Amino acid sequence: MAGNSKEQLLSMRVYSNLQSLGCPLVDGLYLREADSVQELLCSPSLHRTDILKWICASICPSLKEKFSTIKATQNEDLVKELTRFSHEMMLCKANDKDLIKGLAPPLRQLRFLEQLLMVIQTDSSINSRQNSSSGDNSIKSDDLLGELMFQDHLSDLDMLQNPVCNPWTAHIREYLIRTQSAHNKINGNHSKPSNSISRSDQHSRLGSHGDESLTEAMALLQSTQSTLDELHKECEFLQSESSGSAAVLSPCALKVAISDMSQLMTAFGHIYNTDFKAYCQRTPPALNSGASVFQSVHQLLHTCNMELEALKQLSETSSSLTQTVQQLQTDKQYWSKGEKHTLPKQLEELKNRYVAFLSLHQS
Repeated sequence: MAGNSKEQLLSMRVYSNLQSLGCPLVDGLYLREADSVQELLCSPSLHRTDILKWICASICPSLKEKFSTIKATQNEDLVKELTRFSHEMMLCKANDKDLIKGLAPPLRQLRFLEQLLMVIQTDSSINSRQNSSSGDNSIKSDDLLGELMFQDHLSDLDMLQNPVCNPWTAHIREYLIRTQSAHNKINGNHSKPSNSISRSDQHSRLGSHGDESLTEAMALLQSTQSTLDELHKECEFLQSESSGSAAVLSPCALKVAISDMSQLMTAFGHIYNTDFKAYCQRTPPALNSGASVFQSVHQLLHTCNMELEALKQLSETSSSLTQTVQQLQTDKQYWSKGEKHTLPKQLEELKNRYVAFLSLHQS
């Protein structure tokens, strides 16, 4: 039915998304027919290429500088750059230039454009949430500052500004020594304050613990390095590969992966709450007390089946042996002197005994 095909509906949705995102390249077009919108988005043209450039630059603003360096006559370089970026976003193959030029099937082009626009919408929603949260944080900070500057808390503030902590702890003594030495170098004063610890005490303390601390630090660094090497071997995407042989891990690709994962988790949560939750919260069924009886019956039936299988094999072997004996009895045998011989009477008697034994066993 005209105007209601999947491609046309998708093209109208992409066109409305472009308008809602404020794309300047669709302002003033006022397209109403789905065929015209599909022709704009799926036919090779300079306008379509400019729309694709705007979408990519909105996702990654650093691409604006690269696009500005490419001249209008260097259309092939622009196609390569757009293909490389789309490949990094894991939306197309490394050499899928037909999709960028507008030569691919319309449905595939529209889905490609829709996925790119979803990334822009996700980024804009994240930025809006961050801006709102930052405004809330500033309000909370103002409230906290007003609470701290209240009259009842001034004594606590004075105590925080002028703390009394004697004797000093080890890390505070180290901080005082470094601060005083830096102050002396700036002012040219080489005299040591009476409240600071002497340099000899510092060197003696460092000498007693320096070797041990250095050994522990070296051991920790080696263990950390070995752990990082193992992780690097397990993560294939961190291995150095030739350009074009594998997708480059980029922040934009991670954004797409996170967006897809978020949508899948949202869909699963909806399905779980509407369909699965009632079944998951049901009490487990009570076990029947006659389970041991069923198990015993199952074992007896299994043993019976094994015995029947053995009897079947015995019957087949008996039939095969009887057929072989009959063949030996009826066929003529020729020896070196040309005389004819048949089965001896002893062999026939043995056969009769075996058949009687089998009939007795089966009965």
